[in-house]
Amino acid sequence: MEQAPLLAGVHHLKLPVSDLRRSQRWYESRLGYRLAEEFRTDGEVTGIGMEHPNGGPPIGFVLAPEKARAAAGFDYFSIGVPDKASIKALAARLDELGEEHAGVHFASFGWILPLLHDPDGHEVRFYTHQHHTELDPDDVVVIDDPIATAQRRAAELGEE
Repeated sequence: MEQAPLLAGVHHLKLPVSDLRRSQRWYESRLGYRLAEEFRTDGEVTGIGMEHPNGGPPIGFVLAPEKARAAAGFDYFSIGVPDKASIKALAARLDELGEEHAGVHFASFGWILPLLHDPDGHEVRFYTHQHHTELDPDDVVVIDDPIATAQRRAAELGEE
């Protein structure tokens, strides 16, 4: 088998949005991102880049209202959170800000916080790097019916 090429994780995420400044304000106030770059075409701001001070992936936004509408509702990515305590703290922060989400759930490998939606309806999910189950790196894990399997495993482990 050929050796895999050298890669270095996710460089950045990019989403189409209908209003750059509205998205900027939401990601700043909800998740702590800060504006890092502005991209201009013919003097108009057509994109922005945001950085996170505590390990979140860089996120870019491009002004593309039609694409934003088409992408709404789908979870293109999950933002990593270190552990169960951190994801519970994030859920509490979102609750304090009045943001609707599905709460923290036991998932296939770790804990997930799904169904948070940004102003354009993109689903922003969070998933812990901490796992509750040991995985064999040499085996492919097959999960039939992920939600039911996670609920069964949570009950077996005495999870809430």
